[in-house]
Amino acid sequence: MNTSSEKGISHSRAKSPDRSRNAQQGIDLERRVNDFATEVVADSGYRPPTRVERRTVAEGVGLLVDGRSADAGRRLAEVDYGIRTLTDRATGRRYAEIADAAGESHRGWGRVYVALGAPVRWSVQVPHPVADMGSERLGSAVLTGQSGGVLVIAGAHRKAGRGDASDVAHRRDTVFHAVCDELAERRLPGVQLHGFADSTEPDYDVIVSTGRGTSTEARESGRRLARALGGRDFTVCRAWARKCVLEGRTNKQGRDAAELEVPFLHVEFSHSVRSDAASAGRAVAAVRSTVESWT
Repeated sequence: MNTSSEKGISHSRAKSPDRSRNAQQGIDLERRVNDFATEVVADSGYRPPTRVERRTVAEGVGLLVDGRSADAGRRLAEVDYGIRTLTDRATGRRYAEIADAAGESHRGWGRVYVALGAPVRWSVQVPHPVADMGSERLGSAVLTGQSGGVLVIAGAHRKAGRGDASDVAHRRDTVFHAVCDELAERRLPGVQLHGFADSTEPDYDVIVSTGRGTSTEARESGRRLARALGGRDFTVCRAWARKCVLEGRTNKQGRDAAELEVPFLHVEFSHSVRSDAASAGRAVAAVRSTVESWT
């Protein structure tokens, strides 16, 4: 067993380092993402973006993924988003943090983290931080553990908006969806992380689905992840082989990926997996092994 890749996820909290310390020593990027969820997302309001606003953020992310950082910065500034370069202390890898520079606590549009220094090959998506407790920890750990990734994380609790306005997994009129769609159009496969109560599917630890995707590539990615999870002692419900609860077939990001025939995995982890550091670490290692096949 590779203990460095399967270590438990820390559940401690601390304030993000200041700019000078980041420049000299780097930061704990996983902690930064997790603090964003607990300190911003948990209490954020939500203001639905206009079509122009969500497309502007998505286009800015696309420009950055294409290596056009100056153009990306100018585009994002049109909607008061900014780019900050961060170095993860544990890995030495550099990331661009794309974040709301003006209304993060009331617009609730979320953040994007893009790996720098190598071509971007895949995305990990966290649509329900805080609501799906610990999903943000899984997502941040997947990002830092494998090169070439993008993390897209929602900026508000799924119930922060009016009705289901901020439930980004089930709407197309959000910044989250626009960014995920921009990445899918660039043929980047994605894995979206969710959580379920143990009582919802008591016989399983994890539910793996390709959503609406039926391509050979999507199915093979799903099988690869299911094998990796099973090899780490998780019981897995494989949605393409049997009826599972929470198969993600109505997930909007998955539907768009399926239309483009881009691999998309919808993965639900039980509360027991997400709340136990050792189990979460094994789950992250399995997901990392799958995204590695996309690099």
